[in-house]
Amino acid sequence: MSSMTIRVLIADDQPMLRAAFRMILGSQPDIEVVAETADGAAAVEEARRLRPDVCLVDIRMPKLDGLEVTRQLAGPGVPDPMNVLIATTFDLDEYVYTALRNGACGFLLKDGAPGLLTEAVRAAATGNSLISPSITVRLLSHMAPSRERPAEPPARGAAGAGAGAGAGAGPVRPAEPLTQRERDVVRLVARGRTNEEAAAELYVTLSTVKTHLANVQRKLAARNRVEIAAWAWETGLCGGGGRV
Repeated sequence: MSSMTIRVLIADDQPMLRAAFRMILGSQPDIEVVAETADGAAAVEEARRLRPDVCLVDIRMPKLDGLEVTRQLAGPGVPDPMNVLIATTFDLDEYVYTALRNGACGFLLKDGAPGLLTEAVRAAATGNSLISPSITVRLLSHMAPSRERPAEPPARGAAGAGAGAGAGAGPVRPAEPLTQRERDVVRLVARGRTNEEAAAELYVTLSTVKTHLANVQRKLAARNRVEIAAWAWETGLCGGGGRV
């Protein structure tokens, strides 16, 4: 992907924000904005027509909100899911959780630095994911098992919110047991570390971290690293009590 142009669709009902996103992304030599839409229904239509590498989607839009757009483009059962990156003003756990469950590969706040936006778009285009650091651990830690409270049902009207790794009756069981090193990598990913940071902390190469994540993704049948991180919190692996 580094030698190719990343094609991006922007969906946001605010013209000024669309213009700002286009300016930031368009200034990058490896990113091209191929379409803009002001409502969710048009976003789904244009995304299916153009097949962009990344769909940058707001949550609150007319006709279809960004959560439903994400489900239709990347949710469970979609035969050829796209890379959907959420960018929103609203730092609400229920939005983040539902977006990730509906297949989003990243979640950003609009007040983040421009560099974070371009980094997230590049990550999404290569099959990785990025969540704003301010919400990563807080969000995923809410998925940790608790003896004090029962599991919360999906929000009403949030189609597909319970889908993906760890949904339904409980966290999925790996097709094969994870190795100790794979669990070490998963813990770091679940706490918001990048591949580079995980490699540095574990004193291994970047390619080794990528290999471990690929193995874990296969064992969990996870679509991306966000689902891997969610699974880690749901099973208690991040708290040291997970048995996988």
